[in-house]
Amino acid sequence: MNNMTIGKLAKQCGVGVETIRFYEREGLILQPERKPSGYRLYPVEAIDQVHFIRQAKDLGFSLKEIRELLDLRLDGEQACDEVRSLAEAKIADIEEKIALLQRMRTTLGELVVACKSNKKTEPCPILRAIEKEDRP
Repeated sequence: MNNMTIGKLAKQCGVGVETIRFYEREGLILQPERKPSGYRLYPVEAIDQVHFIRQAKDLGFSLKEIRELLDLRLDGEQACDEVRSLAEAKIADIEEKIALLQRMRTTLGELVVACKSNKKTEPCPILRAIEKEDRP
């Protein structure tokens, strides 16, 4: 397979055309020049770039971080320490999110138990707790 249109690239990567355009606007992939036919033809390497971006997104990296990873990808072996540092920072972020989600689950579980034992004449404990949390 040689060069391909944006539609073929999108299909090969399992994404929509708008996703490819978004990645271009964000500077994650280069937008090729228009050919005399009016079409932009993408090189085969664009498939690897889009797959790389999608994998990095699936691992929780932000677009800014993915841009850094793409730049580091070009540096070869010397980039390994920086990439490891980014990955360790991402793991720390994930750990924080997990802790927050566990606290949320615990709180909601307690509220559900309170709701089950609530008398019908009292306001809903879950709604009461949410109203309380919204106040500064």
